[in-house]
Amino acid sequence: MSSDATLEAKYEGCPVIKTLEEIGSRWRMTVIHVLREGELRFNELKRATDANSQTLSRVLDDLVEKEYVERRVEAGSPVAVYYSLTPKGDELLSAFDEIHDWGEKWLTGENR
Repeated sequence: MSSDATLEAKYEGCPVIKTLEEIGSRWRMTVIHVLREGELRFNELKRATDANSQTLSRVLDDLVEKEYVERRVEAGSPVAVYYSLTPKGDELLSAFDEIHDWGEKWLTGENR
């Protein structure tokens, strides 16, 4: 077995790698981060993330399917659609706090 194959086997089931594959896109992480503020409508998310409608719609559908985000439809004219974090998505926020602290230390200020 080559050393590349050994490393591949070693990290195949790694929780860090699996998590990054699951939520690691810029847009998924941005939406989850913005939703820490609470329930938001599509256009509020669009303004907060600066994503175009097509990208945001695709990302939200993906996050709803993976059960990180909940979609709530309120009947009326016009219909209002709200998005919020599920308990699964909410649990990620502590990891985001750690990433924030690391970024503050290493990507801004003196250590940069």
